Parts: sequence; structure tokens; C-alpha cells
Amino acid sequence: MSNGKIYIVGIGPGKMEGMTKAAFKALEESQYIAGYTVYCDLVRDYLKDKEYIETPMTGEEKRVTLAFEKAAEGKNVSIICSGDAGVYGMAGLACAKAPYYEDVEIKVIPGVTAALSGAALLGAPLIHDFCVISLSDRLTPMEIIEKRLRLAAQADMAIAIYNPESKSRSGYLAHACEILEEVIEPARVCGIARNIGRDGEECEITTLEKLKTIDADMFSTVFIGNSSTKNVGGFMVTARGYKSEK
Repeated sequence: MSNGKIYIVGIGPGKMEGMTKAAFKALEESQYIAGYTVYCDLVRDYLKDKEYIETPMTGEEKRVTLAFEKAAEGKNVSIICSGDAGVYGMAGLACAKAPYYEDVEIKVIPGVTAALSGAALLGAPLIHDFCVISLSDRLTPMEIIEKRLRLAAQADMAIAIYNPESKSRSGYLAHACEILEEVIEPARVCGIARNIGRDGEECEITTLEKLKTIDADMFSTVFIGNSSTKNVGGFMVTARGYKSEK
């Protein structure tokens, strides 16, 4: 029996219009779709004829193992992630598992990550050098997260912040803002995008000081401008250095 394929697929925000054609093609070619339950729910209406392998938020390693076991039986399996599979997604675990299943073909399919889709809602906050930092300390120690925030601020990088808050991590965004204020002025232009590409999508431009009291959750992406970022007619715009910007 020939072995199957593993696709690690970034589905973007989740709705079909936010996926790349390559992502949707991989899902169509798969008999099984493996993912976090919330992400499976996002694609189920478009792909009702598939079998679903669903695990909770902390079941990533089990999910990858189950997917490879099905592929070893000759099935095509898509492991899905919101946004891009290589940005806080499943591509790392899947690629690390691949050597144990040498006859299974594996392919990473990119998707539109929240830093890009959220930036598009706000305008152009990431038009120059930027970095992405997650505030989740489930897998990364908080002291490392704090160090990265400080160094990004010192480097005058625009910052996209993932996973700013959750039910079990209340106050993390305010803490991050306080760390950034060690270097950045409270009036720095910032933004937040919520439910990107989903029902309830919204965004707002604010300041670092006000950001400390703004409601955020796991479906929010926060943007910290650099020293050149301005609110230009309701758009969050970071300068590239053109003459017209000076």
C-alpha cells in the first residue's frame, strides 16, 4: 500500500476567501483534516465530506502523531493552522516528526498570518522593519518574552503582538505595555485588530498608554508603531523614509 501525504496548511483567518488557492486545493485533496477544534469548525462548512481529527489547544503533539499515522495508511491528511503554518503554527512539529515516517510525503502550504491581515485593516503599520512577538507563556518563559519586548523597543521596531490575552492570562497586554514604556513614549501610535476575517471583525487606532486598558483576547492582534508611525486620516502608517514623508 502506498503511503499518503501530509499537508501542513495555513488557512489564513479561516473563511474561504481568506485562503490561498494552494491551501484550499490541499484541503480538497485530503481525506482527513487535523486541527484544533475551533479551526476545524472554520472550514467544516466548505469541506463537509472530510473526516476530522480534532484535539484541544494543548493537543498539538497528539494531533500531529494521529495525522502521520493516517498518512502512513495511505491517506492524504491536512494539518490546519490559522494564519500561516510556520508562524506559531504546526509546521515545526510536523517537520520534526517527518523523519520517523520516511515514506510519507510532507508539504508546507503558506497562509496569510494575522500580522499581515490585521495590518491591512489598520493601514500600513508594518511597512518598514518589524518583528512579531507572542505574549503566551505556555511554551516560552515570561522572562524571555519581556527581553524580546525590550530589545524590539530599543531597536525601534514596529511590533505585531500575538496572543495578547486569554481567560487564564489576564493583564498580560498591560504588562507588555508597561515594559515597552521603559523605552517608548506613552503617546506612541498603536492599533488593535479583532476577529480578523471573521464575524465581528473590527480595528481601532490608539496609543500605547490607552492600550493598557483595552480589551483583548486570543482573537486580537496588537500593533505597536515605531517612532515614525502616525495616525494619517484614520490609517496607522509607518514611514519608509520617502522624501514626501519628511
